Amino acid sequence: MRLTFLGTGTSFGVPVVGCGCSTCTSTDPRDARTRCGALLELPEGRVLVDAPPELRLQLLRERVDRVDAVWITHPHADHIHGVDDLRIFTVRRRETLAMHVPSDHLEEVRARFPYIFTSAAPPPGTSVPLLRLAPVRDGEPVEILGHSFHPFALPHGPMRTFGFRVGGLGFVPDAKRIPPAALAVLRGVEVLVLSALWWGDPHPTHMNLDEAVATAREVGARRTFLIHLTHRVRHRELLERLPDGIEPAHDGLCLEVSP
Repeated sequence: MRLTFLGTGTSFGVPVVGCGCSTCTSTDPRDARTRCGALLELPEGRVLVDAPPELRLQLLRERVDRVDAVWITHPHADHIHGVDDLRIFTVRRRETLAMHVPSDHLEEVRARFPYIFTSAAPPPGTSVPLLRLAPVRDGEPVEILGHSFHPFALPHGPMRTFGFRVGGLGFVPDAKRIPPAALAVLRGVEVLVLSALWWGDPHPTHMNLDEAVATAREVGARRTFLIHLTHRVRHRELLERLPDGIEPAHDGLCLEVSP
């Protein structure tokens, strides 16, 4: 399997609009972080993880010409407001694309995008993304492109986000902690993708970097890559400060992971 990080930044993105801090003005391209999304390439096709607002630009940057399935972790704007950019794939292929959405959030997704999830046909000469909602339930494996994805629910303030394990990859999106049931699914992963924000100050719905490091050690993956990073941390500083086996991801980073 091949994993490409399309975006690795927090909901504000980096640089932050109107900010002149050392990260936002950095000339290191690894400090430029668009909103979080990833592309998982399997022998049978490509799974897009989340649809952030910059999705079109991310897909162009990585020269992606096909997506075969979509996994939505939760319906916050920074993870789903690029969903209309999926339209080109369904128009080109003239077929429906399966979008796997946590069962908790199906109704919100329908309500957020009524022009997509309606029985009415679009006006002649226009198009909408042809998406089929496929519910994902906590602890119930889902087969996507011939591979078993093991979903698990994670606390994220008043809502639950849904991560997954497939083969040697564990993917943990926005979350405050990893519950015991999810930890059990993640045991033995080769690569862990884990959301974190900054050092020090606690956040009510996200892990800070101290919590993420402790969580990564608990999971015990050979390599852990951190995403959802803010402008309060620079890539080079993180490389110097994080313990061995834990490192920041950056936009465009590609990894090979055991299937």
